[in-house]
Amino acid sequence: ELATWPVGDIAALPADALVSLQKEADDALRVTKASKTRIDDALIAKYADASFASRRAAGKDTGTVRIQDGSVTIVADLSKRVDWDQPTLSGLVEQIKGDGDDPTEYVDINFKVSERKYNAWPNHIKTAFREARTVRTGKESFKLISGEDGQ
Repeated sequence: ELATWPVGDIAALPADALVSLQKEADDALRVTKASKTRIDDALIAKYADASFASRRAAGKDTGTVRIQDGSVTIVADLSKRVDWDQPTLSGLVEQIKGDGDDPTEYVDINFKVSERKYNAWPNHIKTAFREARTVRTGKESFKLISGEDGQ
């Protein structure tokens, strides 16, 4: 029923009550995630061979196939994830440039700077890069610890 409470009403609760609610929600989430994992594992055990055979019959290694099990249609989706070797791509981009072509017609080029490296730079380098840098924040989280837990 907590999901239907107005946020303001929940925020008005004493901190001890919020500790209990947060613990209950964390416990329920942990149980739900574990249950979901077990069900997903069971579905893989039950349908992986059939989905593999169906994809093979369709002449594909990845993608979506439909399997019929009685009156139930199972939609099995195996996504494709492609990783590119960055040093090799960099060399190919340089080769394309050397041939007088525009590499952006063939590849997307992105630059990244790790925050660790940025913080280690001398100030004159940081200043040169500063206007290219945007800092965003994520969602703030709070963990409540009751005095009894002592943590």
